[in-house]
This record gives sequence, C-alpha cells and structure tokens, in this order.
Amino acid sequence: MARVLRVLAQLMGWACVVIGVFHVLLGNAAIPGAGSAGTTVDSWGRFMGAIFVGYGLAWLWAARQRPVPAEAVRWLAAVFLLGGVGRLISLAVHGWPQWFQTVLAVIELSLPPVFFWLADAGERALRSDAGTVPAGQ
Repeated sequence: MARVLRVLAQLMGWACVVIGVFHVLLGNAAIPGAGSAGTTVDSWGRFMGAIFVGYGLAWLWAARQRPVPAEAVRWLAAVFLLGGVGRLISLAVHGWPQWFQTVLAVIELSLPPVFFWLADAGERALRSDAGTVPAGQ
C-alpha cells in the first residue's frame, strides 16, 4: 500500500505540474469551453496555473519523503476535494459546465477519499518494518 500511495502521489504531482504549465502558457485556450473569455479571465487563469504548478510540486515533495507524510497527503487531498466542492457549487448556481469540466469534477470528488484511505500507508509500513527487526540490530 505504501508503494501505491507513493506512485499515486507522484502521478498527482506530475499531472498538476503539467496542467499548471499548460494553463500558464495557453491562458484561456487551456480552458475547455472558455473561448475568448477576455483578458481578466486569461490573467486569472495563468495565475491559477502557476498556483497549480506549486500544488503539484507539493505532491512531488510529499512523494519523495520516506515515509510519505500522512498529514501532508491529507491536507493536499483536502485541497483537491475542496476544488471538487467548488465545481459542485458552480453546478448548483450556474448549471452544467462543458463536459470535460464534469469529468474533472468526478475525479476531484472521487480521488481524495482514496488518498485519505492510503494516507498513512507509508508510516504504517515503516512501523511494521521496525517491528520485524530483531532487538539490538
């Protein structure tokens, strides 16, 4: 399970970095269904892309720790879940978005529970390994 957590955290980190860079470079063109949303939305989208790069780097930092820190995983997963909740609020207020945004909402709402479940897998594995080493060695 610790390996699964590490791999998922790395995939999450790299996906967020790539998506964030994509948004920084392309602005409105990176947002499905946004069309020409104007300069204000373009500026906001590029800024949020940079923030998403930082979020991805935080996942990559966590994935490189031995063990992967459960508290960091829980916080990062909670932020991702909050993004999905934001999409639900938008759905309630404005209706259905472009189809790809709906797919993203499903991912943002379904992946965090997996991370919450796996969060302490690395720490549990470390405790388990420590318990199998004979005393004095």
